Amino acid sequence: MGKTHDRIDGRLRAFIEAQSVFFVATAPLAADGHVNLSPKGLVGSLAVLDERTVAYLDFGGSGAETVAHLRENSRITLMWCAFDGPPNIVRVHGRGEVIFRDDPRWGDLIGHFSRADDPGLRAVILVTAHRISDSCGYAVPLMDLRAERTLHTEFFGRKTDEEFSAYCEKKDHVASSLDGLPAIPLPLPPLPASRG
Repeated sequence: MGKTHDRIDGRLRAFIEAQSVFFVATAPLAADGHVNLSPKGLVGSLAVLDERTVAYLDFGGSGAETVAHLRENSRITLMWCAFDGPPNIVRVHGRGEVIFRDDPRWGDLIGHFSRADDPGLRAVILVTAHRISDSCGYAVPLMDLRAERTLHTEFFGRKTDEEFSAYCEKKDHVASSLDGLPAIPLPLPPLPASRG
């Protein structure tokens, strides 16, 4: 049986922070638009900022559907599942905001993440919860985490920030979504001096 919560309390926060992967869902307003569901999971790229606010780092790689949808309508759902230990699923429904590299809030937000210096960083996604819930998760399989993949960090670690910006400009569906919504403003503003 599902239960709603007023806030991300100590138990929910501990559960969220212990998970190795989470999922992000967004959609455009258009009835025929593409719904997007993305896995996220680099350790140190998620932060619970307070009892109603979660943030995560947005990295380059494929497209930018989540960013485009948030810029259009701000609707977002985050979901965490227990793949080990007691069964549980936690969902945060809320409003998301994209904080780009040149936003004055960047410096304050980026300090919450141990992966702040990871290559390929495009933005911070800031989510304010309006509904927090958990449910049993009885049907979620038990799985063991072998290791984090290092390919993303290694691939983008070989690029300068200028090369990463050029990479983004060449990719389909970074400047605009599958449905033509504005996504990542290009060229990317440079990262603050801490990453050079």
